Amino acid sequence: MANKVPVLVTGGAGYIGSHAVLALRDAGWPVAVIDNLVTGFRFAVPDDVPFYEGDIADGDLLARIFAEQGIRAVMHFAGSVVVPESVENPLKYYENNTAKSRALIEAIVAAGVPHMIFSSTAATYGIPDVSPVTEDTPKQPINPYGWSKLMTEQMLSDTAAAHALNYCALRYFNVAGADPKARTGQSSAGATHLVKVAVEAALGKRESVGVFGADYDTPDGTGVRDYIHVSDLAAAHVLALEELIEQPERSLTMNCGYGRGFSVLEVLDAVDRVTNRKITRVLGPRRAGDPDSLVSDPSRIKATLPWRPQYADLDQIVAHALAWERKLDEIRE
Repeated sequence: MANKVPVLVTGGAGYIGSHAVLALRDAGWPVAVIDNLVTGFRFAVPDDVPFYEGDIADGDLLARIFAEQGIRAVMHFAGSVVVPESVENPLKYYENNTAKSRALIEAIVAAGVPHMIFSSTAATYGIPDVSPVTEDTPKQPINPYGWSKLMTEQMLSDTAAAHALNYCALRYFNVAGADPKARTGQSSAGATHLVKVAVEAALGKRESVGVFGADYDTPDGTGVRDYIHVSDLAAAHVLALEELIEQPERSLTMNCGYGRGFSVLEVLDAVDRVTNRKITRVLGPRRAGDPDSLVSDPSRIKATLPWRPQYADLDQIVAHALAWERKLDEIRE
C-alpha cells in the first residue's frame, strides 16, 4: 500500500478536479486545492480542505503551497476544455493548457515534488482510423485543445527523463455523471457535455437538445462516444498515484474509458428513461472534426491498476447527473 503523501489538486474546484479531491479525501489522503475560480466553484471544495485561490502560473504561490502543505504529488486538472472555443481562440488554450502547465512543471521540479498526474484527453487522437483506440494509436489532434494537451504530455515525458519526476497522463474519453452522494457535479453554465445538456433539457432548463449530424457511419447515424462516470475516473487517479509512488522509476500513459460506446440518440433515450419524459431533439448539421466513433480500449489501465469501474451503466450515469442538477438548483437559490 502506497504511503499517503500530501497531494495538491490544481483546478480542484472544477468538475473533474472536485471529484478527485473527494476521492483522495475519502481514501484518507492529505489534500489541498489551487483554483483561480474562473470556471471552478468554491462550494465544490469541502470546507476542511486547504484552498488557495490563485493561478498555476504563479510560481511564488506554488512554492508557498508546496512548503506549507508538504506537497509530494500534484494532480493537474486546471485548464480550458471547450473544443470549439479552442478553434476560435487557440492562443487562450496554448496559454492556459500548455504555457501554464510548463510553469507548473517548472515549479514542481524546483520544489522536488516527485509525482504528477496529468488530466489529458482522447482529443490527442484526433479522428482515429481505428476504434477502439489504444494508447499507441497515432496522435493526430485536429484542434488546439488536443494539441495543447499533447504538448503537455511531451513536456512531461522530456522533464521526467531529465529530472527526478514520474508522471501519469490519463487520456479521458467522455466524462459524465456526478458524485453518487451529490456532493459535487458538473456545475458550469452553458456546458457542452451531452449528458449535462440533456439533463438540463429534461428539467426544463433548455427547450431542446441539438443532435449534430445523423449521417455518421454508426448503427443509428449519430456519433458514438465512450462515456465514463466521473467518480470512476477520479478513482483511477487515486490508483494511478499509488502506482507512481510504488514505482518511482516508471511513468504511465493510459486511456480512461469503458471500452463501450453509446450514440447520441442512445444517450438521449437513457435520459428519457430515467426522467420518464421525452426530450425534444433538434437535428442539425455535423460539427467540424467530430469522428463517427471514439471508443477507448481500456486494456492497459485494467492491466496496470486494480481499477474496476463501479458505475459503468449509462442509466446510472444519467441518474447521478440528474440528482446533481436538481441539487444545483438548491445551491443557487
